Amino acid sequence: MDNPGYIILSRLSLQSRATEILAHNVANADTPGYRAQRPVFAEYVARQEAGAVPPGGRPVAYVQDRATWREMEPGAIQSTGNPLDVAISGEGFFAVETPRGERFTRAGRFSLSGDGRIVDMEGHAVMGAGGAPIAVSPNDTRITIQGDGTVRSENGTLGQLRVVRFDNPQTLRAEGDRLFDPAGEPPQQVDRPQVVQGALEGSNVRPIMEMTRLTTELREFQFAAQFAEKEGERLSTAVERILRRRS
Repeated sequence: MDNPGYIILSRLSLQSRATEILAHNVANADTPGYRAQRPVFAEYVARQEAGAVPPGGRPVAYVQDRATWREMEPGAIQSTGNPLDVAISGEGFFAVETPRGERFTRAGRFSLSGDGRIVDMEGHAVMGAGGAPIAVSPNDTRITIQGDGTVRSENGTLGQLRVVRFDNPQTLRAEGDRLFDPAGEPPQQVDRPQVVQGALEGSNVRPIMEMTRLTTELREFQFAAQFAEKEGERLSTAVERILRRRS
């Protein structure tokens, strides 16, 4: 295979990845706190040695997968009426304790575990500002969460939700569809968090836009596949002609 074939194959493989990312966004359009992802492709220029034109070689451009960029715009906040559903209006992430260490999320769909701790949808304990999980006793029947994240009941203050921010949130590594690994980025406490009780932040995915992009990427994939097929036919025809002349 010559250079045009290799170039279109590099495009074809990354076009498949772009389609997968868009399909993943569409599948998580209803996931609380989900952030839409975008592929970042770049041009990789290689010099073809001993090329005829111009003398000394010519550049050949391939497609390179550089990274995945995450849109950090907040999703719409929707009222649920559940006192343990919490949304962040503004910057920040909730902190939860997992077997892999502390992780961070915008999905504030919380509940009570059997031992009275506030946990997320996967059973991870929600961390308080002091670094310990927030626990609720059987005598705490009316739970309120104030705008600064303070958790109270009729018996007094139970703790304050830990809300943190990151200088560069793009460095966070996604674990599943809701959790983020800080990946070495130090979290910073949000001094004045804006917390809304009885509400959830939805995904920032716009389904109509994502479906339009997905249709466009699928067409691009089809065009690239057709080009690769035609290139294969061209090479086969060239080989057949060479063999005929030699025979």
